Amino acid sequence: MTLENISCQKSFGGWHKRYKHNSHVLGCDMTFAVYLPPQAEQGGKLPVLYWLSGLTCTDENFMQKAGAQRMAAELGLIIVAPDTSPRGPGVPGDPDNAWDFGLGAGFYLNATQQPWAKHYRMHDYVVQELPALVEAHFPASDKRGISGHSMGGHGALVCALRNPERYLSVSAFSPISNPMDCPWGQKAFSRYLGEERSKWREWDACVLISETSHKLPLLVDQGDRDDFLAVQLKPEALRQAAKAANHPLELRLQPGYDHSYFFIASFIEDHLRHHARALLG
Repeated sequence: MTLENISCQKSFGGWHKRYKHNSHVLGCDMTFAVYLPPQAEQGGKLPVLYWLSGLTCTDENFMQKAGAQRMAAELGLIIVAPDTSPRGPGVPGDPDNAWDFGLGAGFYLNATQQPWAKHYRMHDYVVQELPALVEAHFPASDKRGISGHSMGGHGALVCALRNPERYLSVSAFSPISNPMDCPWGQKAFSRYLGEERSKWREWDACVLISETSHKLPLLVDQGDRDDFLAVQLKPEALRQAAKAANHPLELRLQPGYDHSYFFIASFIEDHLRHHARALLG
């Protein structure tokens, strides 16, 4: 598969690069960013952390705002950040042009309902197609971690819980923990997956925790001044599900922090070290 380089910038001795490629899974062109630490030029293959961003975001938000490159360079981690949904001519968005559905809001699932089923297959893109592409074109090993924020935190948890054999580590910032029981999730699931709620269960982290036999430890940070905390994110539901299933979860409620990238930047080092222990150990 051909990659088109869009930009290249030096950062902490490594390189931040953006690429465009045609996705067979999504049926459109996609853009992703990759940070290659200095160790990438020294031979050998490095582990990869996949970062999934939230509603309305692209591949650029995390790479420009989180300040992750310094620690990634120190640890020797590749970071890959895809876009949050398919885009381009012929890709349907929200019929009402709402910001919380459609373009920029793929929810990291595989849609089954028309007109979204053809393009909105972000789960398969993140879990299968993108890693295959990264591992074929960069000095990347098959040692993978996954993390994300908000909708992307939901995506990271779901991707890891559904595919534990593909990931060695997982974490999340302010994830939509129980999408079956919040307005954002209900809107997306009813349209992408249909009205039959039994079909939603395979895309909800609280349900998946109760069904998986793998015990991949979860690290979750949540700000206690997040405007979306009570209605949309519901971290206590995740805590209760993990406790009932005896699934290892470190859920940290951080006082004074909101939903912004100031919050992510404040704790990204902890998350990178969490992933490095599993990926480099």
